[in-house]
Formats: sequence, C-alpha cells, structure tokens
Amino acid sequence: MELGIISLVAVIVLFAVVVRQQKRITVLEFDLEGLRKAFLANREAMLRMAPPATEAASAEPATALPDDATKEAMTAMSEAAPGEREKLGQVEAADAQAPAEPGPWSRPHGEQLEAVPAAAAKKPDIETALGTRWAVWVGGLALALGGIFLVRYSIEAGIFGPGVRLTMAALFGLILVGGGEFIRRTGFRLPAEGLQSAYVPAILTAAGAFTLFGTVYAAHGIYGFIGPGSAFVLLGLIGVGTIAAALVHGQALGGVGLVGSYLTPLLVASEAPNHWALFGFLAIVLVASGVIARLRDWAPLMTAAFAGSGLWSLLYLASFAETDLTILLFIGAVTLGVLVFIWLRGRAVASPHGFDIPSIAPAVFVGLTALALAVDPRLSDVGGMAVATVLIAGLLGVACYRRLAIPALFGAGAAAALAYAYVGLGGRFLVEFSSGSIAFEGTSPAPFGATAVRYGIMLALVFVAAGLWGAWRFAGAARIRAVAWAGWGVAVPLAVLAATWIAFGNLDQDYSFAGSALLLAAVLVAGAEWVARAERPPLAGGPAVSVLLSGAGAATLLMFHMALGGGWTTLALGVVAAVPAYATRFRSYPVLGWLSVATAVAVLGRMAFDPTIVGEEFLGTTPVFNRLLPGYGVPALGAAYAAWQLARTTNGRPRLAMEGFASLFAMLGVAMLVRHAMNGGVIDAGAPMLAEQSIYTLIAIGGGAILISLDLRSPSPVFRYGSLALGVLSVASIVLQHFANLNPVYTDESTGGIPIVNLLLLGYLLPCLATAALAWLARGKRPHWYVAMLAVVAAMLGFAYATLSVRRLFHGEFIGLWKGFTQLETYSYSALWLAMGVVLLAAGVRLGSQALRIASAGLVVIAVAKVFLLDMSELEGVLRALSFIGLGAVLIGIGLFYQRMLAAAAK
Repeated sequence: MELGIISLVAVIVLFAVVVRQQKRITVLEFDLEGLRKAFLANREAMLRMAPPATEAASAEPATALPDDATKEAMTAMSEAAPGEREKLGQVEAADAQAPAEPGPWSRPHGEQLEAVPAAAAKKPDIETALGTRWAVWVGGLALALGGIFLVRYSIEAGIFGPGVRLTMAALFGLILVGGGEFIRRTGFRLPAEGLQSAYVPAILTAAGAFTLFGTVYAAHGIYGFIGPGSAFVLLGLIGVGTIAAALVHGQALGGVGLVGSYLTPLLVASEAPNHWALFGFLAIVLVASGVIARLRDWAPLMTAAFAGSGLWSLLYLASFAETDLTILLFIGAVTLGVLVFIWLRGRAVASPHGFDIPSIAPAVFVGLTALALAVDPRLSDVGGMAVATVLIAGLLGVACYRRLAIPALFGAGAAAALAYAYVGLGGRFLVEFSSGSIAFEGTSPAPFGATAVRYGIMLALVFVAAGLWGAWRFAGAARIRAVAWAGWGVAVPLAVLAATWIAFGNLDQDYSFAGSALLLAAVLVAGAEWVARAERPPLAGGPAVSVLLSGAGAATLLMFHMALGGGWTTLALGVVAAVPAYATRFRSYPVLGWLSVATAVAVLGRMAFDPTIVGEEFLGTTPVFNRLLPGYGVPALGAAYAAWQLARTTNGRPRLAMEGFASLFAMLGVAMLVRHAMNGGVIDAGAPMLAEQSIYTLIAIGGGAILISLDLRSPSPVFRYGSLALGVLSVASIVLQHFANLNPVYTDESTGGIPIVNLLLLGYLLPCLATAALAWLARGKRPHWYVAMLAVVAAMLGFAYATLSVRRLFHGEFIGLWKGFTQLETYSYSALWLAMGVVLLAAGVRLGSQALRIASAGLVVIAVAKVFLLDMSELEGVLRALSFIGLGAVLIGIGLFYQRMLAAAAK
C-alpha cells in the first residue's frame, strides 16, 4: 500500500517537474526564434546591398559575415529578444486552448523537424546528458520495476489478497499509460534535436505496458485467476495496443509492444496448445506491425517483426514431433504477403543500398524454414519437400515482383542449393584414386526417393526461367543485379542435377541424366544469347552473359561425366576445350577464352585423378602406341588449336594460358609414355632409376628448346618464361638426381655390360650435350645468367661422364665407392682433368665463351688441388713424379697460351 502511494506521488511530482521544465523550454524557444529572425533579416539586408555581380554567389548559405555586419547583427538580435519575451504570456494562454500536439516521433513520413540554431545543435555535455536522457531512462525503468515490485511486495507481505494486489498493479500500469498520454496531449515538445530517445510520454507508456504485461502474467501463471485463453487474449491485446500506440509515441514503444507480443505465447503455458491460435495471433501481430512500420517508415520495427515470426516458425519445427505443415505454409504466406503488399507497396525503387534491408529477415527465416522442411526425413512422407518447394517459389516470386526484395532471391537460391547438396551427399559411395580409394559416409537418401527428383525438376525449371528473365530485364541498366539473377538461375539447376545424379543415378553411365545436362547447357547458351541482345551496347558479353555461358560449360562437363567413361571423358574434354575458342569467330565475348582455360583445367584435374586416363587394368603393355598417346595427345592438340584460334581473335591472357596447357599436356604425355615403357606397362608411384630420370631430364631440356624456338616465331610470355622455368627445373633435376640421389657411385647400380653404350652415356653424356645445345640456342635470346648456368652444368655433366667412365674402365659394370681406388686410377683422374681443362680452354677461346674458360679454370684448380693433396700422399715412385711433371707442364703451357693471347689482344 505504502509503495503504491509513494509511486503515485512520484508520478504527480514527475508531472509537475515536467510542466515546469516545459515552461522554461518555451522561453528558450522564443529567445532562439528571435535570434533566428534577426539573423535572417540582417542577412536579407546584406543580400539586397550586394552588387549584382555577386548575386549568384550569395545564393548559397553564408558562412561568415564581415566585422561591421557582425556587430549590426548582434545589435539587432539583442533588440529582438526582449520583444519576443513580452509575448510569452500571450503565447501560453494560446497554448492552453490549442489542440494537442503529437510527439516528435508521430510526425508524418517525410516531414522534417524544424531547424534549430547552431547553439542548440551542439553536442550536449555530461550535465545535459544526465539531466535529460539518463534521468528519463532510469526513471522509466524505475517505474516499470516499481510496478513489478509492487506486486511482489504485496505477495510477500500478505497485506492484501491476490485480487487486490493485481488490481493495484493494473491501476498503476494504467496510470503510467494515462500519464504518458496526458503529458503528450498537453503540448509536450522536445526542447532540442537529439533527445528523441528521452521522450517522456513514450517512456511512461512503455513502463505502463511492462506493468500490465506482468500483471496479466501473474493473474494466469501465479494465481490462476484466468485461463490460458483469456491470458493469451489479454496479453495479445496489450501487445497490439502498445504497437498501435507507437503511432503517437514513437518506434521504441512499438518495439516494446512487439517484444511483449512475441513473448506472450511463452508466458502462457497450456497442456494442449492450439497452434493455429498461436500462429493466427502471430500473423495479426505481424500485419499490425507492418502497417504501423509502413506508415512511419520504421525499418527496424519491420525487421524485428519479420525476425520474430521467423523464429517462432523455426521453434515450432524444432519443438513438436507432429508438425502441421499447413501452419508453416500459412505463416510463410503471411510473411511474404506483408513484405510485398504492405511494407514494399508504393516504396520508391531507388535505395541507397540497392535493396530493402528489412526484406533480408524474411529471406533468411523463410529460407531456413524451407531448408529445414526439405532435409527433415520425418517430414518427407507428409509433404515436407512440397511445402519447402512452395516457400522457395514464393520467395522467388517476391523477388520477381518487388525489385527491392532482391534478398529474397538469395534466400530462395541458398535454401534450394543447400537442400539438394544435402540430398546429393547422402548415402555411401567410393571415389577411386590412383593410389587407392576413399569412402564417403552420408545420410541415407532413401527417405527422399522420387520426391526429391520431382520437386528438384520443378525448382530447376522455375529458377532457370526466373534467372533468364531477371538477367534479361536488368542486363542493360543494372549489371550487378543481372549477375545475381543469372547466377542463381545457373547454380540451383546445376545443384539439383548433380545431387540427384549422385544420389539416385548410375555414376558409371547414365544417359537420362546426361540428356538432362545437355538440355540445360543448350537452354543456358540460348539464354545467354537472348540476354546479350538486351545489353547496352548489344552483344557485349557482360557479366551476366559470362555467368550463363559458364553454367553451360559446367553442364557440359557434367554431361560428359554422366554419359562417358573416364578415358572418353578426358578425350572429349580435350576436344571441347577448342570449342569456345572457335566460337570467338562469331562472338567476341571475353568469357569464351576463359571457358577454354576452365576446360583445360578440368582435363588437368582428370589427369591428376587418373594419370593412366583409362585405368591401369585397361592400359596394356605396348610401348608408345597405347591409350596414353591419345589420352594426352588429344588434349594437347585441342589446347594448341585453342591458343592458335585465340591469337587470331580475342587474344589476351586466355591465349597464353592455352599455350601453357598445350606445352604441359605434350610434356606430360611424353613423360608418361617413357615411364610406361621403362616399367613394363606399369605406372605406379615408385621412384625412377637413373635411366628413366635421364629421359625426363632430356624431355625437359628439349621442351625448353622447343619453347625458345616457338618464342622466336610467335613471341609470347608463356614461351619465354616457360623456357626459363624448364631450364631451371632441368638444372635442379641434374644436381639433385644425376649428381646426388641416383649417382651409380652411391647407388652401385649396374652401368651395363657394353663399354660405351651404357647407363653413363644416357645419364651424363646425352644430358651434357643437350644442356650445351640449349645454352648455345639461348645465347642472345635469354638472360646471361641463364646461359651461364646451362654452360656450367653442361661442363659438370661432361666432367662427371669422363670421370665415371674412367672408374668403369678400372672396375667394370659396378662402380660403387666400396671398391676403393688404385694408384693408376688415381693418376688417370689427374691426367684426365688436366686434359679436359685444356680442351675446354681451347673451346672457350675458339667460341668466345667466357663460361667455358671459367669451367676450364675450375677443372685446372681441381686437378692442382688433387695433385698436391691426394697424389702426393697416395702415389708412389714414378707415378708421383709423372703427376707433378704433367701438372707443371700443363700449367706452364696454359700460362704461355694466355700470354700470347694477351699480346695478340694488345696488338
């Protein structure tokens, strides 16, 4: 009782304080109005006195006044203000008889608040914030809590019976609501802009609404005075009434009513809930919120209303095993109807974001509801997929009907694609790799059965039609929007086609699905041509056309995988890579060249997936003339033709990429044929021996030479940098494999029984000659470091071949280090290296090659170091003497040779 009296007194005191502050605010308003009028009058006088030449410039708002004008303006302001104050008494009397003025949040849409002087627009300090916003907020919260504590105190103290307690709480809530309305009707106005969030009438009304919510809930949940039905109706009326009061009190109060309305079903418990009554109430709340939000253009309130109804739909799906799908269909239809016919009706197409932000909420929640219905196996027999299809189609229709509702397109497309991704990834299936297989375990697709296929066809047709229509509609003016329509018109049909094929088709060969993929590709190509004619300028091949043609390419790729085996698919894709390039003869769409590149990437992926192309069991053992030859040769020829065609039409980067793919496919083909022949028809992951590695090295060196020759005939960055890359890779392979890992000195591998034609010839001499030839070809055509690198490596290979041949001469077929060295063998190395140094020096001088002369110097240095460090300790007798005599003679000869060469150069 005492708390109620104290609260009532507090409300009266608050009202008196507000009235008093309002009078002070009115005085300030008249002072500011007088200053504004004086300033405008002075400004007009200055404009009349300005010369004609400056009239145009003075039409803009003045930012500064001259000193004299400033003094005159201040004088006029000081004279005008007292006169305005004298009118205060008359204005107060007129205000007492004036009609009630609505709150600042209840102004009609589009009406702007009257401009305030600069002094009032300044950022408020801490004192102003404490005295205006914080005081009002805390006061409103205190009143709301006071109403709740009043009920609680009366319960704990046992002062009154339950009926009296609830009556007092209800009266307190009504007093707060009435007080807010009374203050609003007595002419309450905000003193300055920026204080809308501290609007006293709205806060009092919100506090009263909270108190009434708590009272009704206590009457039902604590005391049981009223049943669930009555409590539900009363709480709903309070919520809807609070939302309606937002028309005069502002958006924040609407949010309070909306939260209370959506919490009402949670506050009212029932053993046998009526779901239709629940969602009927939610529909009423949604419609009421939509009408009020549209009248005041309150986007946050509309967003919250959509989100609340969507959350209730998902909660209903998750909480009840026996789901009535018609209820979800009903609330989904109401949501989309409010979006289309209430919120977006009459709204201007132009938007700063290009779309309507509140429409994101229904797109997300209706899409999530449809997705949950589509993937729930327990709903498959009662029409879950059918209702999901209707909801997705509804979202798509909303996006078609209202341009600002483009988020509905994304919601519908994402829901459809994710639903069928779930269907496609169901079941258990194996993926075979060259190194083994991987098993995927998913959910069983059996509950979906033919239903998924039937409704998938419907969704695919709807999305293709809508996507082509949207892309055609916006291709000329809104390219990004056209891309969105084209993208979902491609993504959903492809997702449906791939998912249903994986889940229900024959993964080895299925002509029915292959025919569907071919039909989809044809429709997308025709649609791309139709959309291209609507572009500005026509047939420009913009982003939307690129998306449609890319979708046609993906559908073609699916078609080959569905209709053909692995080997034939690789061959077919190798041929298809040339088709987009050939199409550039008729259309200069930029995407066509990239489609050839994408097809080549798919071919490369298939080669990585299965290097044997047709499977190891079908490859056979015949060298060269086996299925590897067309498996790698046809894609190489297709890529080469595509590069040749693109060079004559669109050119650009796709042509360079296709040149690279042609070279890559050719080299891979040769390497695979070599591995097949060297391993008796078996292609496995085992490490190659020196002979096989030597062939790979020769292929890489030959590829570098071919690319240099092609670059001379048709200059291309692919050929230029490709040749450099192959040269570097060849050198790295020689250093790591020939000199280290596969060196027969370390591996003790058999070098063969024939003295000259043996492993050393293939592993060292032929790579030496090939590297030297590449260095000779690259002179003047590639950087100096590249040529020098190749020349040095060639010299090293020659040195290795000669040295290992000497060791083979002494030890036979096996030349491992474990056999040690003889004295004559040790001396032979010194003589050989000196002789090689002299030969390289003569060749360097004759050919004018500094690299060869440097290599000669390196060999001589190695020979000198060997003689002094090894021969002196290892050799004995005449061999030691001959070693030093030979070294001295060679060094003197080299010195004489250089002296004569320098003398000739000086002359």
